[in-house]
Amino acid sequence: MRVVIVGAGKLGYSIAELLANEQYDIVVVDRDEERLEAVKNTLDVLTVSANGASPITLDDPDIRGADILIAVTASDEVNMVACIIAKKHGIAHTIARIRDMESVSEAREYLKKNFDIDLMLNPELITALEINRILMMPAALNVEDFADGRLRLFETKVRKNSPLANISFQELEMPSSILVGMIFRDHRMIIPHGDDCLMPDDNAYFIGNPKDIEKFSETFVQRDARRLRRVMIIGAGRAGRFLAPMLDKQGVKVKVIDKNRERCRLVAEKLDHGLAICGDGTDIDLLTEEGVGEADVIVCITEDDKLNLMLALLAKHLGAKKTIVRVARNEYVDLMEKVGVDVVLSARLLSASEVLAFARRGGVISVSFLEGAKAEAVEVIVQPDAPVTGLALMEAGLPRECLVCAYVRGTEVHIPNGSTVLQPGDQVILFIETQYAQKVMKYFKGREQK
Repeated sequence: MRVVIVGAGKLGYSIAELLANEQYDIVVVDRDEERLEAVKNTLDVLTVSANGASPITLDDPDIRGADILIAVTASDEVNMVACIIAKKHGIAHTIARIRDMESVSEAREYLKKNFDIDLMLNPELITALEINRILMMPAALNVEDFADGRLRLFETKVRKNSPLANISFQELEMPSSILVGMIFRDHRMIIPHGDDCLMPDDNAYFIGNPKDIEKFSETFVQRDARRLRRVMIIGAGRAGRFLAPMLDKQGVKVKVIDKNRERCRLVAEKLDHGLAICGDGTDIDLLTEEGVGEADVIVCITEDDKLNLMLALLAKHLGAKKTIVRVARNEYVDLMEKVGVDVVLSARLLSASEVLAFARRGGVISVSFLEGAKAEAVEVIVQPDAPVTGLALMEAGLPRECLVCAYVRGTEVHIPNGSTVLQPGDQVILFIETQYAQKVMKYFKGREQK
């Protein structure tokens, strides 16, 4: 499958890297020779120095016959034009980054219908939604919903005093509707078995019914923790302007701090009860005066990764209970977690996961990257004639690096066991080590789709 990526910026590079690792045939188009040189020197892709929104460029033989065009330049207008022209040149599927907040919230359906864009990406909105889901579950490091909200993935850190620690799973009393899907210990993925156990400092992933997961998550909440009441957001960019109103409408007291007066005005207009404060988020006196130590969570989402890290560490020093940081560079995720940031989200990975799910198709509904893309949670529909059908899971020959952790048949949610037999049309949730994803997905696709 050939994929054309218009725009070799940070997001374009991340998507190209991800798809190239999956053995897609990638063409990257940009007018910036320096950006293209960086792509060419590090990735096994074809680069074209040209205007990606030009009909002449899209008529290039290397581009014209592509299966997907992904337009992720810094300009919404260029991205939309590239997608329109791509469809005219026979490219079947198009994806555009649309960052304008009004276009996303008010004109999404219009753009899809009239501009024939198959998937619209707004990294800031995707990030804000992810942070909101995490904030609504106090012990969560990550929360993902699958099967139209009928299944929920919950990631948490196992604390030293956890009542679930150091007890083998065969002896551990767990709700029947919840499965321990995966453990990350010392940056190593473990698919748990009966004689395994949770240990302090593990990152543990659970999946099950959302209501049961919500109740179960309380097991991991520290005794002195309380319901989310106060959140301080440092950064009133697009992500901050999406996130603050979401929290405000859910009854959370929100304070947003940004040095830019116009951004503060824009976010203030969207808040019914919260406050937007024009000031320097690195000013210790300002943070202390505005109650950084009393906030339940500090969210650092400026456009500067290093500044976000400094703000999070400063907030911790001043008494903040929990910190969430948004980063652009994926390689910063591990570093920030090591120095004490509670939750680190890569905006690029969140967006790239949507692109990957679209590119894989063949029944793939969604892909969520875990542990900085070391693992994936994949939602897939079992295709007719897929190798996994008609056999008990214990006999299906699935690689050890994956786990079938839940499936939906009709309207019923099931936690499988070794004797479970999957059927075409089942909606299945998988945990997979990313490097084995292609190998695993072949078991769930129809034989002709391999």
